[in-house]
Amino acid sequence: MAKMMGPRFKQCRRLGLNVCGHPKAMDRAVRGTSRADKKLSPYGLQLLEKQRLRAYYGVLEKQFSNYVKKAMKSDEATGTVLVQLLECRLDNLVYRLGLASSIRQARQMVVHGHILANGKKVDRPSYGVSVGEVISLREKSQKNSMFKASFEQNATSQYPYLSKDIENFSGTLTKIPERNEVPIEINDILVVEFYSKLK
Repeated sequence: MAKMMGPRFKQCRRLGLNVCGHPKAMDRAVRGTSRADKKLSPYGLQLLEKQRLRAYYGVLEKQFSNYVKKAMKSDEATGTVLVQLLECRLDNLVYRLGLASSIRQARQMVVHGHILANGKKVDRPSYGVSVGEVISLREKSQKNSMFKASFEQNATSQYPYLSKDIENFSGTLTKIPERNEVPIEINDILVVEFYSKLK
């Protein structure tokens, strides 16, 4: 299975944005280490924004471009649909629910069979979760102290499109997220412009 590897904090400093969500990711960031600190052409700005969005969700280029193509077929704003598709990935929602402390850990949990969708094991991180689907931690995995601690520590974190069931280590996607509800700092219009030029 292909996945994004490499030092997370270094990647955050290079992109000039905390894309991994760790509170200490940008502690060593100084002026000049980020691409955003340099004078960029319009193409350079579009490329940077695309790389940032990819890094937020830990998606490789081929898979990311497939999401863009799918979003472009929609009648709604392409950038919004793109973010919604990425946000509704199973690994991302496992992370948002607090079952994992990072996207990477969430991805690993899914691949190793710790996560259920509507009671059925799904081991594909890119699985698109539908509205009303219940994401839960497998009963056997609920005894894992690391998973349990992570979920309890993040019990208060709330997103308008997710509902949590703390007692049952689960959560439900209650609606498709609005663009302004997704907690990422991205100008998705620039990402769409980048791919529009490649057509």
